[in-house]
Amino acid sequence: MQPVTEHKRFLGYLRVSTDEQADSGAGLAAQQEQLRRAFEYEGWELVEEIRDEGASGKDLDRPGLRRALELINAGEADGLVVAKLDRLTRSVVDFGDLLEWFDLAGAAFVALDLRLDTSTPTGAMVAHVLVVVAEWERRTIGQRTKDAMAAKRAAGEATGLPSILDNPDLVARILELKAEDLSRTAIAEQLTREGWPTVRGGAEWRPSALQVVLGYQRPPRRRRRAELPTIPRRRRVAA
Repeated sequence: MQPVTEHKRFLGYLRVSTDEQADSGAGLAAQQEQLRRAFEYEGWELVEEIRDEGASGKDLDRPGLRRALELINAGEADGLVVAKLDRLTRSVVDFGDLLEWFDLAGAAFVALDLRLDTSTPTGAMVAHVLVVVAEWERRTIGQRTKDAMAAKRAAGEATGLPSILDNPDLVARILELKAEDLSRTAIAEQLTREGWPTVRGGAEWRPSALQVVLGYQRPPRRRRRAELPTIPRRRRVAA
């Protein structure tokens, strides 16, 4: 069986998410053993083993990962190897950003648990498919949850925090007022005059409280993109 990549000089990256795991050493030891076996089998050169101990995978703001990328950027290593993909990141967005960065840097990324190697055409394709599928799965789960909550409300079941949608009569009245081409402010004032209690039992309605019924959805909060090391322009070799 041939090695999965022609690259030879790799960084090994390890991460555990809690200080307790870091202190016990169990999580790090398991990753270290997986990396050792892979490097021995593939014949790779281990440039350096880099660790982020007690670091969350929710973002890329980690000193160890930053150092690894800077070493790759400086040409000190050909790529990065992790025992499991979630040791690198748990974020679909961050994974996509990292794939793009590795591609621009001409570096390889290897995840042993998936036998994923982006230095090969197949590996690069699979990596990008993983990003797309993960994003689709996240959106599908969100939509299923939303549909399930709507079904519970329609059946009169409690759904946790109180909502206007839990009161069909109130929803119907709001839609009636909307059909009269009233603004949200005018509808809120009318509900207050008619004595409809707010979701929290108050007497005065605010226009913002009507958004869920009138179809407005707050734009999703944009996650701050990771700031990855800037890749220098490669000099072209003269013919």
